[in-house]
Amino acid sequence: MGAQWKAKHKDLAANAKGRLFGKLAKEIMVAARSGADPASNARLRLVVEQARKVSMPKDTLDRAIKKGAGLSGEAVHFEHVIYEGFAPHQVPVMVECLTDNVNRTAPEMRVLFRKGQLGTSGSVSWDFDHVGMIEAEPSHADADAEVAAIEAGAQDFEAAGEGGATVFLTDPTDLDLVSRALPAQGFTVLSAKLGYKPKNPVDPASLSAEHLEEVEVFLAAIDANDDVQNVFVGLAG
Repeated sequence: MGAQWKAKHKDLAANAKGRLFGKLAKEIMVAARSGADPASNARLRLVVEQARKVSMPKDTLDRAIKKGAGLSGEAVHFEHVIYEGFAPHQVPVMVECLTDNVNRTAPEMRVLFRKGQLGTSGSVSWDFDHVGMIEAEPSHADADAEVAAIEAGAQDFEAAGEGGATVFLTDPTDLDLVSRALPAQGFTVLSAKLGYKPKNPVDPASLSAEHLEEVEVFLAAIDANDDVQNVFVGLAG
């Protein structure tokens, strides 16, 4: 399942791309507060590249940059909030939100966590490392992930699973530096963001098939909330 949870068959949902564009637009608006030019705003450059890779319409992208930078005359403010707790069967979860109304988001999270357990700040985060996460795929057959990680300055990497991407892990301050260095090492960057990697993930083999399904259903409900940007789960594999 990995450090960042992704719904099974999520790409088959009719509204999946719309939800993805909405989440990326929020990230673009927040990043653009520090400047509308991606060339001089590393955070904005990374999310703009990600938006382009998933074919976000140019009008949508430009509108989000202008709104975030205050160039459109519209006031926009998103607050970054993290909710910590447990999915069913004591699987640790960190839920990252960008919301324009915490008074709406907080009670929604409390309802969603009824199937699990909502914790207080610090109750789960101690068991996660804050890292840069770069998803990349080889641009040629000879690309070596281990060599690329060393040469680009990544701390570690997680080899690509079946049909997946290699995840390069970095110190949070090195995210942009490593993402810029990877193409020269034979890897095309698909996404780059800060996230949370579990230190002691739960072994899925310790859960029954029924219990794993309950965890999946819980995570899918969390991820479907409009204010949720990312879900990080302490479940191995």
